[in-house]
Amino acid sequence: MTWDIQDLFGRHAREIRNFLRNRGLAEDAAADLTQDSFVRLMTANSTAREHNPRAYLFRISRNLLIDHRRRESSAPFSQVSEAKAQAVADPTPSAETAIYDKQRLALSNAALAELPERTRMAFELYRLEEMTIAEVAEKIGLSTTRTWTLIREAYRHVRMRLKDV
Repeated sequence: MTWDIQDLFGRHAREIRNFLRNRGLAEDAAADLTQDSFVRLMTANSTAREHNPRAYLFRISRNLLIDHRRRESSAPFSQVSEAKAQAVADPTPSAETAIYDKQRLALSNAALAELPERTRMAFELYRLEEMTIAEVAEKIGLSTTRTWTLIREAYRHVRMRLKDV
């Protein structure tokens, strides 16, 4: 016997979620277990399926709730404030990351130095000085279309040089 999962979900998902919420689960946990119930229903062995899909779904969700409670009791989750979490995390990059970033920066600078002056200037004004395309175009005396072309060429050149490594 095959069931129309989409139809069953439409008819029973809210009911199962409410069933789980009434047993003390938070909204997000109840939603997760509701979805898990339907996944279990979809993957159930065809011989294990019953003729009453609603009852079968409630049995699956009840069993998932029991499993959830067991997991919670064996490894309780403690709430940690944002300040404590930030205190644990070290914001400084590792030595390897710092060296890698310095190497990439040196390669980027070398790639920019290889560009024609107008292209480099357009890129630096746009990217480093955070000017708009129109402001850059006015400053270097080109149309906005040509200025954007120069900036794109600079991006491509820097990306190509960084990929060579």
